[in-house]
Amino acid sequence: MEVTISYMEGMSPNPDNEAIIMKVCGEVSRVYGLGNEEELSVLLCDNAYIHKLNKEYRQIDRPTDVLSFALNEGEDNGELESHLLGDLIISLERTAEQAEEYGHPFERELAYLTVHGCLHILGYDHMTEEDKKEMRTEEEFVLGNLGYVREDAPYNE
Repeated sequence: MEVTISYMEGMSPNPDNEAIIMKVCGEVSRVYGLGNEEELSVLLCDNAYIHKLNKEYRQIDRPTDVLSFALNEGEDNGELESHLLGDLIISLERTAEQAEEYGHPFERELAYLTVHGCLHILGYDHMTEEDKKEMRTEEEFVLGNLGYVREDAPYNE
């Protein structure tokens, strides 16, 4: 999978964050059989920017951690466009807040949010308890493959 990482204006690139995102996307690609031709865009931002997007696209007036915009949701856009998976927007500010809240490293939270967003792009959701359980199992599987494990598994609640 080809992954393009960009930053909102005013943010400096961080190779460590980029390495985590690339590692997670590579594992998602391997586990779910995605090819080299699939494309995913990742934008890293702050809480103010993701708050604005969350309000505009989801009518939720607060910052969130990750937003996923699948480009091929239920549509047949032709072969060329079918390789464009979608866009992830991750708030690094919210990532840090949640890492502290859950008591684990920033890197683990960034990995979790990346896999969570990727699974949304691939069609997973957590609207029902059954869907939530399936998605959490998939998240923990991918994270476990990469060594991002937690004994108390807070996402399996």
